[in-house]
Order: sequence, then structure tokens, then C-alpha cells
Amino acid sequence: MRTNIVLDDKLIHRAQKLTGIKTKREVVHEALRLLILLSEQAEVRVLRGKAPWDGDLNEQRQSRVRAN
Repeated sequence: MRTNIVLDDKLIHRAQKLTGIKTKREVVHEALRLLILLSEQAEVRVLRGKAPWDGDLNEQRQSRVRAN
């Protein structure tokens, strides 16, 4: 989709400096990808502790040690 937006030059330059991204377009794309990723992670975090789990954590840890 093509659109024109006004960007904060200071934020763009800071993002480019921190990431090494050369173009404004790619900075915006990366920012959108990161925004989506963080939002998806937040959705998963809401489920923390709500899924039933039946197992023995100590037994699983020991099986990893023995396998190596």
C-alpha cells in the first residue's frame, strides 16, 4: 500500500543509527514488524498459568542431563 506520512526525523535517525537500517522505508517496516511481534507476545502472556500441565519438571530436567 502506498501512502504519505509525516515522520519524526529524530526518531527515524535514532532508529537508523541504532539498527544500521539505511532507509526510512525499512525502518518503518521493521517498526511495524516489531509492533506486531510484541502485540502477539502480549496475547500469549495473557494465557500464562492458565493452561493445565501434568508432568514432573524434575524428571524432565534429569532426562536432559542424562541424554548428554
